[in-house]
Amino acid sequence: MKIVCDSPGQTCNRLWSYVPVLSERIVKNKRMILLFFDETIEDFPHFLHSKYVYFPLYWHWYLHHGNGWNNFKGLTWKLCHDKTWEKFWIATKCHYGWHHRGETAYIAEAKPVLQQIFTPADDILARCEQAFAPYRGTDHLMVGVHIRRGDYKTWNDGKFYFENDVYCDYMKQVAALFPDKHVHFYISTNVKIDYADFPCLDIVKIPGAGVVDDLHALSQCDYIIGPVSTFSRWASFIGEKPLCFLYPDLKQITKESFSVVTSFYRFENGTEILDW
Repeated sequence: MKIVCDSPGQTCNRLWSYVPVLSERIVKNKRMILLFFDETIEDFPHFLHSKYVYFPLYWHWYLHHGNGWNNFKGLTWKLCHDKTWEKFWIATKCHYGWHHRGETAYIAEAKPVLQQIFTPADDILARCEQAFAPYRGTDHLMVGVHIRRGDYKTWNDGKFYFENDVYCDYMKQVAALFPDKHVHFYISTNVKIDYADFPCLDIVKIPGAGVVDDLHALSQCDYIIGPVSTFSRWASFIGEKPLCFLYPDLKQITKESFSVVTSFYRFENGTEILDW
């Protein structure tokens, strides 16, 4: 049985780190052990209770009692960032999922099961459906916009940190590609957004949306735009929706700018995603 022992970064880094080994387990109908998990784990009940994955450190009562989640996150950080423990994981042949994120051998065959496993909880599905339902139909188009701030101010020297006016311009470019459609936008972001910065654009909102609400909503859009990120990359992959990454030198978005993510480093049209 393979044991996955790392916990790379935030939610979608972790989801991507599971894909190669989980895909292999699905195809071979075998089980894996996942030691550490993200705080959003309960938003993915099919994953939490999957026959392919065992979570030996998951105790609902403890995690929701007192300081349980903070204690667990502290333990996770210590065991995943300590040199002595690193030697232990290597010696016991545990699996670092993030190191294998680019492997694709089993993904295509396992994809339908992956999509079922990573379907969010019913309440998340219901919130998204309620918000999007009025904008479905042949004359409507929903575009997901991932606005990433926070650490992007400094990550890669701020190369993928864009102000609202830049996003607004790209959104107008996308709307112009579909003159015969009513184009609506869903903004997924990790900061508070002033919607007044997006004049003349129809913004759809999900009241009280959390991380997985945002992630699922993006995966349900017809098209997605955003800076290079594992977040929008996951939404494109799991929802099979065309994504256009926003690069600093991207001047004009066309329909050919979009393609579905098929694996961590590749789009369906063959374009390679650089390891930033």
